[in-house]
Amino acid sequence: MDYTYAPGRNHLFVPGPVNIPEQVLRAMNRNNEDYRSPAIPALTKNLLEDVKKIFKTTSGTPFLIPTTGTGAWESALTNTLSPGDRIISFLIGQFSLLWIDQQQRLNFDVDVVESEWGRGANLDILASKLAADRNHSIKAICIVHNETATGVTNNLSAVRKLLDDYNHPALFLVDGVSSICAIDFLMDEWGVDVALTGSQKALSLPTGLGIVCASPKAIEASKTAKSVRVFFDWKDYLKFYKMGTYWPYTPSIQLLYGLRAALDLIFEEGLDNVIARHSRLGKATRLAVEAWGLKNCTQSEEWVSDTVTAVVVPPYIDSAEVVRRAWKRYNLSLGLGLNKVAGKVFRIGHLGHLNELQLLGCLSGVEMILKDIGYPVKLGSGVAAAAAYLQNNIPMIPSRI
Repeated sequence: MDYTYAPGRNHLFVPGPVNIPEQVLRAMNRNNEDYRSPAIPALTKNLLEDVKKIFKTTSGTPFLIPTTGTGAWESALTNTLSPGDRIISFLIGQFSLLWIDQQQRLNFDVDVVESEWGRGANLDILASKLAADRNHSIKAICIVHNETATGVTNNLSAVRKLLDDYNHPALFLVDGVSSICAIDFLMDEWGVDVALTGSQKALSLPTGLGIVCASPKAIEASKTAKSVRVFFDWKDYLKFYKMGTYWPYTPSIQLLYGLRAALDLIFEEGLDNVIARHSRLGKATRLAVEAWGLKNCTQSEEWVSDTVTAVVVPPYIDSAEVVRRAWKRYNLSLGLGLNKVAGKVFRIGHLGHLNELQLLGCLSGVEMILKDIGYPVKLGSGVAAAAAYLQNNIPMIPSRI
């Protein structure tokens, strides 16, 4: 028996990995098969077309890479840039920090624009750097759409506007790991050149697929980029796309069938409805935090995230104890504070295969935990605030009308 056994189901409210739908689990419960048979290329062809829809692109070229978001980062960078290229990258939390570390280790000239954790990317500094770059030495702008460590969502349309205002040709590379399929993402409209996500986030799959989508401009840049890449080389994928076999190496068959089921669920609900559901979940969570008398790590309404809320605890409380107590007593999984906000925040993930009543269960658990560790919360206060909002805003389930 698993030594972590507890009755009932674990309440998984970390901001990824997330709950996996039963339909996806069943789709993946299958034997291996020959990926060179006609079945897998046919499946892959349809997946590639449908994956473009979650990025809201008609012109992008997607790649389904057996990797994590970290591998997807590397794929985006090494296929479009050369060692020594100057790039601007925004440091606003732990995951943007890790991407910057990767950029530096890949020998790019990284111009880091740092903001206080809890604030979004400083676009005033970006504007000044673009204005001064008359020789177009800046080759790429790298930004995390949704910083999972602090619950901050950046304004990508504003970044695109600055690039256009200064008529700057820099590539626009975006980490959408914890946003795509949950927060509206308009790749074509925003002129994003490379966007990426991971299967374990809003797609509600196991970890293991890094999904990258490249614009025609990015594909063109890949033809001259001098960074060393082998496993992540788009050229190999494109060669097999033309051949109609699609895979330069053995894919994860089970994850492909899982992705098919996950996309079918998203399209059945409607992508815009999925995004609206996440908006409700995010708003309800923030209302609960406010009712508890606690603060959101995100310092302005313009940056709030609809996939994760980082809750700031009073100085006399160690936020790690909230997370420990949640798991040990209530079978509830919450996200730890990371790096600069370790011990200061705990994170409530509200993304993926999740509905409003599940969220209310999580919020009731958080209230009991806060009471356990000595915070003077009124039991039911956050749940009531969230429920009052949700009761007025949950639509009827279309398939049951």
